[in-house]
Amino acid sequence: MPTSTFIWLLAGTVLCLTELFLPSAFVAFMMGVSALIVALLSQFGLALWLQVLAWLLLSTLLVLLSRRYLQPRQRKSKIQDAVIGETLTEIPAGQMGRVLYEGNSWRAQCDDDKITIPANQRVYVVRRVGTTLIVMPENMLFSQ
Repeated sequence: MPTSTFIWLLAGTVLCLTELFLPSAFVAFMMGVSALIVALLSQFGLALWLQVLAWLLLSTLLVLLSRRYLQPRQRKSKIQDAVIGETLTEIPAGQMGRVLYEGNSWRAQCDDDKITIPANQRVYVVRRVGTTLIVMPENMLFSQ
């Protein structure tokens, strides 16, 4: 009859290799690493229920840590820097207007609250605040 150490080593190896063939965002790999660690702990004569508990806790901890440190950081806004739009309505100084951006009408405000932007003028989207685009007229960016 195989020992618990051998079973943990086998389970850990299978789980780690599973990640190579069926990518699961490091979940199977972290569970395999946990099983290999428990295989080492089983050498100290831990009861089977303690081994299973250690594996569950280690797997959960490693999966959570891998999510936190191995996931790529996402941008807060999907809007790229300096994207061109066109005003649908006039944007009075310090007030809101409408801009056509990526085929949709967005509420917009000029980044400089002293500038009025007329309708049908190209603008650059500087950033987004909620559902409001902050824009600058094209001629202001290149005339300086």
